[in-house]
Amino acid sequence: MSTDRILINDIHKAINGEYSAILCYKQIATQAPKEEIRKQILEIRQDEQRHFEEFSTIYTNLTGRKSIPKITEECPKSFRTSLESAFKDEQETVDFYLDLADRIQDKSIKKIFQRAAADEQNHAVWFLFFLNPRSTQQTRQVNYGAKGALNAGRLTLPQMLTFAIQDEYLAQARYNAILRNFGDIRTFVQIKEAELRHINALLSLFERYQVQIPKDTSQLYVTTPVTLKDAYAAGVQGEIDNISMYNKFLTFDLPSDARTVFTSLLNASLNHLEAFRRGLERLD
Repeated sequence: MSTDRILINDIHKAINGEYSAILCYKQIATQAPKEEIRKQILEIRQDEQRHFEEFSTIYTNLTGRKSIPKITEECPKSFRTSLESAFKDEQETVDFYLDLADRIQDKSIKKIFQRAAADEQNHAVWFLFFLNPRSTQQTRQVNYGAKGALNAGRLTLPQMLTFAIQDEYLAQARYNAILRNFGDIRTFVQIKEAELRHINALLSLFERYQVQIPKDTSQLYVTTPVTLKDAYAAGVQGEIDNISMYNKFLTFDLPSDARTVFTSLLNASLNHLEAFRRGLERLD
């Protein structure tokens, strides 16, 4: 088979996967034990519907004919088994879409699959959370924020931007929890304001490169520190993760504007790390 034919067949496979997910997630939503879970699953289903429509349009433009979707995987009957199947499928789909994006030359189509991969990654986080709400810290280690970037192998610019802004979301959620619990501590107030500027810098890159901004699910991964010393320690670890993440990003071939922003955020994280370490020293 020619490379083009293989690619078209894989796009059709993606269409069938989205079609199957749309039907299955409707069933899962009706089985949800809580209203907030039902609403979130329906939001995920809306993403899958958008992917289905985008992929179908791509298929028609490439082949001159409409795709005829079919169910390629039956939806398990029980709620928990369905969640387990959905989580596994979302994880596998991330890799599948990134592989497709690598093989596609058209930049606009490439971006569609890269954005879809980011969506699927976010869906996997939600399904894992529904399966085990207590596993949120483990989830973060796998595929969210700086930890996700460090655990990933290859990285595209859209993935880098997604991981970076996820980590900024985490920082904001962490600082909000700390300020609620311990009051307006100057170090945390100042760094929280700086992190808001970081978000704006990243958002400019999202807009420039037409990357879809991920939803803020940081509340799934943040717990309020018990003591002020724990709060500073969390700040130290967060900045260490950030520094490692941006150092990794800078090893890749990047557009000059993205390199400038990532370098600036790396330098800011180095300064924040020193501020948190001084705070820890004062408490010892």
